[in-house]
Amino acid sequence: MKKILLCGYMASGKTTIARLLGKASGMPVLDLDEVIEKKTDKSVSRIFAEDGEITFRRLEHDNLKALLENENGFILSLGGGTPCYANNHLFLQQDDVISVYLKTGIDELVKRLRQQGKERPLLEKLPDDELHEYVAKHLFDRSYYYHQAKHVVVTDGRSPEDVINQIMSLF
Repeated sequence: MKKILLCGYMASGKTTIARLLGKASGMPVLDLDEVIEKKTDKSVSRIFAEDGEITFRRLEHDNLKALLENENGFILSLGGGTPCYANNHLFLQQDDVISVYLKTGIDELVKRLRQQGKERPLLEKLPDDELHEYVAKHLFDRSYYYHQAKHVVVTDGRSPEDVINQIMSLF
């Protein structure tokens, strides 16, 4: 059974689409950050604060690799930065993987991030013009890695159901 990896920037809809796709397909759904939090008994923000980003990125890589080696079919929502570190983008190309980049435009991402407010404490205090620039810069830096996914699904102006139907047509 195939392994479906969803990647994209924060607020691109990875977690929402993964959950809905799991319901529609009957496949188990995993979130890489949640897997790491369970194994370490720490939140991602606590890992960053106490152990640093390098430790988190190593945990991210090791857990992603283990899931792909040991698990059967599943839907996995990756962290926004996952494909950009430790050659994780190469996992998106594996034969037994259907990788999907949920591509969302800058304006839409900024709108969604503003709506999420307190869920994104690092971004909460940025003024709109700075948030726009922050997102634009990150997308520019990460674009190469996100585009290593086998499929690109644009989410702007589309309902979650439309996105799910397009992804389901891939498997």
